[in-house]
Amino acid sequence: MSRTVPIPQGLPMERDAGPFAPPRDISRLREARPVSPMVFPDGHEGWLVTGYDAVRRLMADTRFSSRQDIGILHVPYETPGMPAPTEPSPQIPGVFIAMDPPDHTRLRRRLTGAFTVKRMKQLEEHISDIAERQLDELARLAPPVDLVKEFALPVPSLVICALLGVPYADRETFQVNSAKFLEKDVSLEEKMAAYTGLTTYLAELVTRKRAAPGEDILSDLARQDDLTIEELTGAAFLLLLAGHETTANMLALGTFALLEHPEQLAELRANPDLMPGAVEELLRYLSIADIFYRYATEDIELGGEIINKGSTVVVSLLAANHDPQRFDNPDTLDIHRTARGHLSFGHGIHQCLGQQLARIEMRAGFEGLLRRFPTLELAIPAAEVKLKTDMNIYGVHALPVTWTETAR
Repeated sequence: MSRTVPIPQGLPMERDAGPFAPPRDISRLREARPVSPMVFPDGHEGWLVTGYDAVRRLMADTRFSSRQDIGILHVPYETPGMPAPTEPSPQIPGVFIAMDPPDHTRLRRRLTGAFTVKRMKQLEEHISDIAERQLDELARLAPPVDLVKEFALPVPSLVICALLGVPYADRETFQVNSAKFLEKDVSLEEKMAAYTGLTTYLAELVTRKRAAPGEDILSDLARQDDLTIEELTGAAFLLLLAGHETTANMLALGTFALLEHPEQLAELRANPDLMPGAVEELLRYLSIADIFYRYATEDIELGGEIINKGSTVVVSLLAANHDPQRFDNPDTLDIHRTARGHLSFGHGIHQCLGQQLARIEMRAGFEGLLRRFPTLELAIPAAEVKLKTDMNIYGVHALPVTWTETAR
């Protein structure tokens, strides 16, 4: 393996190979040195991990900590859903993705039962009904319409609100604050104002649920007296943010990708049985939640390199999911591919708790959209679609679409 590749100065993030492909510099680096030293903008040295095997190993190794209170993150990039500190930041109660065992284990275990495969399967019909009702609303509109506003965002918002017990009428509050919180280039004051707005709202909500619990996940948590209001608020923040932002972006960006691959789209329309595999491939291909951070708690060997204790390690799931050592022709969208094993939901103890829910929502959303709108197409040139390169979760800000007829 070559060791002559230049050490990257900062994180190469520019999507210069098209809206769906990894940055070329990231791909070149992965081929040359999948575990590479990198220099952050302030001169701090750390590591960038891009190879599939190395990323998978790292995410399964709890010596790479998720805690942001033990290391300094000297970079202007952020773990999705978490602000990037310039000094060690205190742990936020309840936000278990930024915790290590045993704290992580204690909180995650409370939620595992709520997101079992069996329970998610029982919700499939309800989720399909939500998607169909939203498609009814879409069909009543005169095209062109923004698919993000009218379909991709409402469906997962309706689903997660019903599951958590969050009033959907309050969606504008949490959607606006969530979007602002996930922006990259906003001031810390703006970001914290959005965070405070969300957590203040959720603290009031979980306090009410503790007093008068209902039949929802937040009520189930609120019944557990050993969880504090602060922990309930943090967990609610994480579940609400992850529960609608990620799936909304997958539905919109996934539709964009399918419209740009008409032969794959036509085949998927003709054979809906291909949908489960197509969803896995879209998850791999798009990898919307790309960048994560870990901190080495001791000297660790990874991919032939020694990661020194205290080092900040940046992980690119997008690069790993496009590693030709793991997937043939990885930069090609192929709905026939066996994409299981992709890392879009993470790996190890922090693997996404809601992954089965997300899969069900995407299957219902894509299947219904393709069936009901057989002539769906972009209403603007693809090059004019505004991409979320300014956000910590990738997607499109809007997706103007049109059609000439609908089907029931």
